[in-house]
Amino acid sequence: MTRSCAAFSLTLSCLLTPTFGNAQSSQPLIVVEDHGGVPAAPYYEALTPEPGDASLPLPDNPRKADESTMLPVRSSLLSPGDVPARAIQAPGLTPVFIVGDDDRSRQWLRQRAPHLRSLHAVGLVVNVETTEALAALRALAPGLLLSPTPGDDFARRLGLRTYPALITATAIEP
Repeated sequence: MTRSCAAFSLTLSCLLTPTFGNAQSSQPLIVVEDHGGVPAAPYYEALTPEPGDASLPLPDNPRKADESTMLPVRSSLLSPGDVPARAIQAPGLTPVFIVGDDDRSRQWLRQRAPHLRSLHAVGLVVNVETTEALAALRALAPGLLLSPTPGDDFARRLGLRTYPALITATAIEP
């Protein structure tokens, strides 16, 4: 049977099958309510694990996510430089800015922090070596989220080669 024939058969059978409201059932409908009637316990027995089922043991010392394990972050496609302004169409995109641990990014972040806060922009730090360097960048922009992130995929998708940059739903700005 070809794919189109199978799809047609499935569609036809769905159209010809009576809906739930019209279907005649050979078994009576059981209604479970809070004010008496049939107990719900038998319905839940199938969900209860058998006695003696061993669940996976929890680790004694669960590891916490530590940002230092994500560092260093290096982006081979991005480097500090002049970003040409251009229009984009990305409806619904949360404003994002890209910076690194370099003088140009630090100056850019100092100058634009109030505007970035007003946009509720999220920061991607694409070239940073240490937790201390990341903390220093965060200190320049209190109230903004800055996350260490390899930016190569982002750069590829947007055609970016340089940073710092602000990316909004309508533009890439230096």
